[in-house]
Amino acid sequence: MKTFINSGIVILLLIVQIIFRGNLAMAQTKNTNENKADTVRITIIYDNNPFVKNLQTDWGFACLVEIGKTKLLFDTGDNGEILLSNMSKLNIDPKDVDLVFLSHFHHDHTGGLGDFLGKNSNVTVYFPQSFPEQLIELIKKPGVTAVPVSSFQQIQENIFSLGEINGAIPEQSFAVRTNKGIVVITGCAHPGIVKILERAKSFFPNEQIYLVLGGFHLHNQTEKDIGKKVNEIMDMEIISVGPCHCSGDLARKKFKEIYKENYTEIGVGRIITID
Repeated sequence: MKTFINSGIVILLLIVQIIFRGNLAMAQTKNTNENKADTVRITIIYDNNPFVKNLQTDWGFACLVEIGKTKLLFDTGDNGEILLSNMSKLNIDPKDVDLVFLSHFHHDHTGGLGDFLGKNSNVTVYFPQSFPEQLIELIKKPGVTAVPVSSFQQIQENIFSLGEINGAIPEQSFAVRTNKGIVVITGCAHPGIVKILERAKSFFPNEQIYLVLGGFHLHNQTEKDIGKKVNEIMDMEIISVGPCHCSGDLARKKFKEIYKENYTEIGVGRIITID
């Protein structure tokens, strides 16, 4: 009888333990999901590829990333007048921007910064620590909070810099956690698009990369080299791609052929909403 009671107690304790673990796992999953950005909206403001007819194209790149109430301007294109004109036509008020994220120092990504800061200097600007002093002085305009970036860091909840990645041109890329996975945005991918994605996967080992968009810097690559890069990215199980700017027409064509319905067309005025 005693043995039977002891056995019953053991079984009861096991059941309680299983229920507790199950509830804990559900709570952890719930917390993880709650910590992801509910809706992320990306608007392409500046690119050399067209999408909306009344917007001006130009060599360079910039986009607005909206994560909840936070508005982040990724790069500023080459020409401030074009940047501000396209923003106006897209009903984007420069004064509503909270953060500016600069991928690298090339003029086609920082050329519009001065004009933008002339409209809104009440922002925090994140830039690679290796920026030239002249550009850093432009960033340190009264009212601006200047933040040099060297390594991976969380900027806000769900918003990250992958850190300055060394290459021919040092560059930082942007990442945001969404309900569908990690979204990575690149400026020109000078260190190499595959290298950048490998870096992203190392920081988010248990999360899929849902989308990578921006300049992939493949415009001067051979068809063979482009094909190799496309296959490498496919092997990394990147769900969707949106090459633009310096990616080149051939690379865009190749990615579209391989990714099919998971290819995201990028051009000035394109709006991508991720729920």
